[in-house]
Amino acid sequence: MASLDRNNKILLDLVRQPGNNACADCGIPEPDWASYTLGIFVCLNCSGIHRNLPDISKVKSIRLDIWDDALVQFMRERGNSAAKAFYEKCVPAFFYRPQQSDCFVLKDQWIRAKYERREFTGENKCRQPSYCSDRFESTLWKKGKNKRQFLKRTFLLSRKDFTLRYFIKEDVSSDTPPNLFNERTKPLLVPNLVKSFLHALHQTKSKLPKAVISMKDLNAVFQPEKINHAHGLQISFANGKRTRNLFVYHEKGQVIVSLFNAIRATRLEYLQKKHPTLQDVDLIPEMMGCCLKEGYMEKTGPTQWEPFKKRWFTLCSKNRKLLYFKNPLDASELGAVFIGTETHNYAAAEIGGPSSRRGRWHCGVTLRTPDREFVFMCEQQQEQKEWLEAFRKVIAQPMTAEDYANEANMIRGK
Repeated sequence: MASLDRNNKILLDLVRQPGNNACADCGIPEPDWASYTLGIFVCLNCSGIHRNLPDISKVKSIRLDIWDDALVQFMRERGNSAAKAFYEKCVPAFFYRPQQSDCFVLKDQWIRAKYERREFTGENKCRQPSYCSDRFESTLWKKGKNKRQFLKRTFLLSRKDFTLRYFIKEDVSSDTPPNLFNERTKPLLVPNLVKSFLHALHQTKSKLPKAVISMKDLNAVFQPEKINHAHGLQISFANGKRTRNLFVYHEKGQVIVSLFNAIRATRLEYLQKKHPTLQDVDLIPEMMGCCLKEGYMEKTGPTQWEPFKKRWFTLCSKNRKLLYFKNPLDASELGAVFIGTETHNYAAAEIGGPSSRRGRWHCGVTLRTPDREFVFMCEQQQEQKEWLEAFRKVIAQPMTAEDYANEANMIRGK
């Protein structure tokens, strides 16, 4: 027992040292598990992922489990900093490093890429991961127009022209024309020349993409809960004056995370070309915009006498826009509100006290803009607090030249 206590105390001292005092994989402070085959300290959640790699990583609690002297000595000799220097030696600048709050598939594939596939050690310079290539192609399940129906579509990402295209899978893979000449039409004896022309026309149409998406305003974020799939990815982009959302997933976590990082790589290269004087450290935060807050609120009209309607709202700090949809999985928004700074007469405030004019929900928030005051109602006080904090965070951040241009475009579009 004395040896057990001594070894556990040694491990607790080791985990307090710089480098070891945060999870080796997600960065959360005070990890209390360790991989005694890799020599790293990890949190409870990441230790669960390590358990799925029994041939590579074996984990124990540094507080509750028994540790032999030899294993403790191994942990002394290794540690998170040494492991990071080896397993993360060649992580590309664009590659997303998951944090504690990220979804499971991102953390799972980060850990597998590091320790199982050893993608960042520099050992396999001849084998380039798919997300590093100039062309990334994959067949994904994409949400169609009919409620929650998902259809197979082929996506093609190109760094050469900074585009993401998607095709109707059946058209892309088809090498034969549709059956235009059935038994009833045989007596007509359509000339071979016409047949060849129709076949060529079909082949040409089959190669045309359903959409061509520029990297200029493209954003990608994992949304497993919204899409109701562990590997759900939301791809958003500007479509004229509106935002277009695509909701996709792939059965394999490695494929969808590779696509996500390939998009990040293409976005970074696009930004490098657009801003040749800036460093990667300045461009990386601009690669993707995070959703600051999402959820349902009730909204009334401009006179504030219209009936309240339940809408799904999304607030993005990168473009300073509050978008609202009828449903979370709608392809395009019903409307958008630009949020400027306090010096430009933008403000957010809590509505206090009950009112008969409000909807079913009674926790109100007002968002003031130069030409209108919006009234939103939240179901719970916690939601009200979170929306207020999110609005005020956007209002507090300085506007860029691009923000002023976006504001002017939205005003002109009204």
